[in-house]
Amino acid sequence: MKNEVFEAFDNGKLELPRKTIEFRDIPWTEHPVFAGVELKHIVRAAQTDGAYSYHLVRIAPNCSIKDHIHDPQLETHEVIAGYGKCINGGTEIEYRAGVISIMQAKVHHEVHAGEEGLYLFAKFMPALC
Repeated sequence: MKNEVFEAFDNGKLELPRKTIEFRDIPWTEHPVFAGVELKHIVRAAQTDGAYSYHLVRIAPNCSIKDHIHDPQLETHEVIAGYGKCINGGTEIEYRAGVISIMQAKVHHEVHAGEEGLYLFAKFMPALC
């Protein structure tokens, strides 16, 4: 899975007032439940006193994050590249670059990548991990 826009983020950085975190220095980890889904944990709970977490997500072509909920987290997705769909509270949302979606706490949702895969930032408030 190669995508120029996604590669720019994969090699991007988080700029803080006194610190820079290079994304290339953060390892990809396989999702513990969903095959074909990888996460790069950009900001973790320990860095925000549990307030939020921020993750780069890579979903392989034709793979899915199956139906699930988060409690108590609100989750947002910012689609970077690729194509797919999200079922959010029973409503189907087309996922393509530039789309932002919000999943309220305790609302069922799932994400399905298309033929070229799907790349997004996911944020959780409070932090997921």
